[in-house]
Amino acid sequence: MKTYVALLHSIVLGAGRRVVMSDLRAMAEELGFSNTRTLVATGNLVFEAEEQPVAEIEALLEARFAAAFGKSVDIIGRDAEAWLKLAAGNPFKDEKDSEVIVRVMRERLAPSVIAMLDRKRSTERMAIVDGDLWIDFGGKASETRLLSALTTKRLGVGTLRNWNTVRGLAEMIGR
Repeated sequence: MKTYVALLHSIVLGAGRRVVMSDLRAMAEELGFSNTRTLVATGNLVFEAEEQPVAEIEALLEARFAAAFGKSVDIIGRDAEAWLKLAAGNPFKDEKDSEVIVRVMRERLAPSVIAMLDRKRSTERMAIVDGDLWIDFGGKASETRLLSALTTKRLGVGTLRNWNTVRGLAEMIGR
């Protein structure tokens, strides 16, 4: 068995409806995954499964999610080793009083993406590490114009997670 992390791009199903984490865990268990657990109520799933390509895990979860909840969402997967590498690669982890997020990508971003995002940037610092986009907002992410540029249409399939969530998932993996 191997440990995996799966991140849902959205847990909002429609007007006033959200995915309940116990339902998400049950859905994963229906696929034969075990030791399923979630972190906060924002679609962060850790589980064990027979070793298989991450793309297959993503496809299984996305298909089951659409069948179970009636909505298609992008689900980004990583195996435990890749998640721990992502967490260790945070170029801004020593920053105090800052809001750091990562856009975890299905396909690696090219370094040239930073130049494309520059016109929306004010004081934010950005770095691409192993194809994922790290951003140090230096303050409140909600007050930046940069968020509007971090779309699937512009960057490809991915989802944002804050540094606390990244660390929490790494701790859940338990290595």
